[in-house]
Amino acid sequence: MTYDHELTLIKQDFENDSVGNQIPVEAKNNILCGKKSVTRAEFYNAAVTDLKPEIVLVIHGYEYAGEKEIEFENLGYRVIRTYGADFEELELVCERIGADSGQEGDEEVDGN
Repeated sequence: MTYDHELTLIKQDFENDSVGNQIPVEAKNNILCGKKSVTRAEFYNAAVTDLKPEIVLVIHGYEYAGEKEIEFENLGYRVIRTYGADFEELELVCERIGADSGQEGDEEVDGN
């Protein structure tokens, strides 16, 4: 697999302000990755649990520290599953953050 794409791993940390309140801070790490499609079987099996995998990104396992959010091609994704493909590579199965749930617009409009 060639690593022709770049993704940003986003880790959520917290820092304390002057009065001790925790403030969320994002730590971003840019790495190279490969891109694969989600298999048909995985897509439909995930739909049963309301997950919507859209993309599989392949990275080196040693570069991943459990981040739950990534940015790829200027879009935000949530990591829903990881899979150790082999000794060195790790697959991140991701769904879009804020992706259309398919439920908007399903409500009936009252004509009154």
